Amino acid sequence: MKIIDIRKFSTQDLTVETSKLRDEIASLKRGLHMGEIQNVRVIRGKRKDLARMLTVLGEQLVKESK
Repeated sequence: MKIIDIRKFSTQDLTVETSKLRDEIASLKRGLHMGEIQNVRVIRGKRKDLARMLTVLGEQLVKESK
């Protein structure tokens, strides 16, 4: 997901999306350990998306607190 698309989300939408993404990453990791998933790059991409979302969420929370 692009950073431009992430910035369009509201704060509540970002919190919901981050929780969904965390659950998805956890299930992908379980699948990796069980041998169901061979492509590790999928997990890496999801982790980077999560980091982008958390960065934008932090920026938005700072703006709201001022």
